[in-house]
Amino acid sequence: MKTRKLMSKLYRIFPRTLAESWDHVGLMIGPVKEETNIVALCLDLDAESLAKAIDGGADMVISHHPVFFGRKKDILLANAERLNVFEKATEAGIMAYSFHTNFDAKFPEGMNEALAEKLGLSEIHPLVSEPMAVGGELPAPMEVHDFARFARQALSSPYGLLINRGKKEIKSVAILGGGGSSSWREAMLEGYDIYISGDAPHHTRRDIANAGANYLDLPHEIESIFVERMTEILLNINQELTIVPIVHEIPPEIVL
Repeated sequence: MKTRKLMSKLYRIFPRTLAESWDHVGLMIGPVKEETNIVALCLDLDAESLAKAIDGGADMVISHHPVFFGRKKDILLANAERLNVFEKATEAGIMAYSFHTNFDAKFPEGMNEALAEKLGLSEIHPLVSEPMAVGGELPAPMEVHDFARFARQALSSPYGLLINRGKKEIKSVAILGGGGSSSWREAMLEGYDIYISGDAPHHTRRDIANAGANYLDLPHEIESIFVERMTEILLNINQELTIVPIVHEIPPEIVL
């Protein structure tokens, strides 16, 4: 498929205007090739995922997290690992694009609707005060610990950290994949029984507990659902594309 036609279709679904002002999305490593037939998908483009993309014969890698978070020139001078990825991708003739907060923010095709679907939620819709997050209803109420275990398994997470200070029965759920713990108050004020996100620091956890809310911290790696959702979207654009899914994130080991 013509590369520019493919990217034009992807940008219509996930416009760069949806990205946060601080974000870096779009073409990370070029130049743009005329044709794209094999696309590798990953959460992060690093040495490990690039090696798998090269082995898969990829013309292009689409990562969720930006390859360069800042000025490319400055990063290449300061970060040997990023320089190595850039040089090896360029040598292999592999383009790299990133769809980050423009993927997260898009409803219904984006990240958080995909996560909500895995939880079996109905009436899924963006939060009013935090449109990147979505909320919905469980088919039936669940005891809070039962729900936390269910959510962990449904989102393929090896662990979860539960702050259990709110309702003991869960029916309404809000979720924002990645590091969205700071939006817990918006979910609480909109009446959700529990909010799911990740990367909550100590003081945020204390604020949640003191406010009498429920919060389930699931690791950032649940965003690897990006690979599954983007595969569906690419094949809807062109069924002749070959997709190389790369799920290489390894959450920390749990030490008891």
